[in-house]
Amino acid sequence: MNKAAESVLVVVAAVGFYVGLPALMIWGWVRWFSRTQPRTLLSILSLIGFALATASGLLAVSSVVYAHVRGGFPYYDPLLMRIYAWGGMLSLSGIVFGIGGVWRPGPVRWLAPVCSLGTLLFWFASAMGE
Repeated sequence: MNKAAESVLVVVAAVGFYVGLPALMIWGWVRWFSRTQPRTLLSILSLIGFALATASGLLAVSSVVYAHVRGGFPYYDPLLMRIYAWGGMLSLSGIVFGIGGVWRPGPVRWLAPVCSLGTLLFWFASAMGE
């Protein structure tokens, strides 16, 4: 793959992580609170998965802000490794709960596993960049 194609992929991934995922999460919360529907077990599973994806996203944003304020993390900083572990576990848990809730219609039915997968990819890319 040439340099131009690599640069395009990096830009697309960055826009997806830093703009697309937060927009999907905000849209999902607006959908959840604006729709009145019976709260079934499967819709609650989707909500739990979506909440875990949101928690993972908030951890990502707060760790980026913390790193900028702190001046960055040293190479293989133990705190950074714990952040990666927590972010990955939140995302994986979100995927599990999100998949559990896709069997019935709901406002965040597909957003839960998609956002969880997006945050998991963010954590994976961040850890690979370490």
